[in-house]
Amino acid sequence: MSEPYRMNFTVDGENFTSAGDASGRVKKALRQLGFSPEIIRRVSIAMYEGEINMVIHAGGGRAEVSVFDDYIEIVLEDDGPGIADIELAMQEGFSTAPEQVRAIGFGAGMGLPNMKRYTDEMTIDTEVMKGTRITMRVKTV
Repeated sequence: MSEPYRMNFTVDGENFTSAGDASGRVKKALRQLGFSPEIIRRVSIAMYEGEINMVIHAGGGRAEVSVFDDYIEIVLEDDGPGIADIELAMQEGFSTAPEQVRAIGFGAGMGLPNMKRYTDEMTIDTEVMKGTRITMRVKTV
């Protein structure tokens, strides 16, 4: 593959119902490209968790998925409040989600930990009151 295969999405921050649309479309594309079920599962879970985080915390954002010869890269960007304490946010069960979000079954504090768990590399660039950019990679070979 000389040029990476790229997919770009806008994540609607007003709608929990549409959260997961992008990861579902990526899952379908990766299936069509012939990736193993395990790679597809890992990419789908990491991306879905990121989409939900953008809806809960940032009012939406943007996602780009690039398929290279030996890895899949997911870049999630938002203009939300940023992450004040990354180390704390990475702890399983820690959540800043509002109670009304938790009441409908989201915001359990597993988003970032699951994103890290299902990827081979993850970096978080964030600035309070400016936004967050998360880059994840899943190796395919």
